[in-house]
Amino acid sequence: MMLLSGGEKALTAIALLFGILKMKPSPFCILDEIEAALDDANVYRYANYLNNFTDNTQFIVITHRKGTMEAADRLYGVTMQEQGVSKLVSVNFESIAEVS
Repeated sequence: MMLLSGGEKALTAIALLFGILKMKPSPFCILDEIEAALDDANVYRYANYLNNFTDNTQFIVITHRKGTMEAADRLYGVTMQEQGVSKLVSVNFESIAEVS
């Protein structure tokens, strides 16, 4: 394990997680920036593969990566336009697709 890069370690952990979810699905799963060390191509692969598990598991994904956000059904964010005042922003991509 010491010879693996950060991205390789992340992919190994993600593969282990997906293997566990395939054998024993969980009703929900919270993922906190597990794809942070991946390059852009692998972020898109991870996000697309994550959608394979959404029938049995609801995912709450904390991320700053564009590829993961693009694959989401809903997106929530917090912005601070003025000092000390936080505002919640949400987008439901499913309803946007129905309007188009």
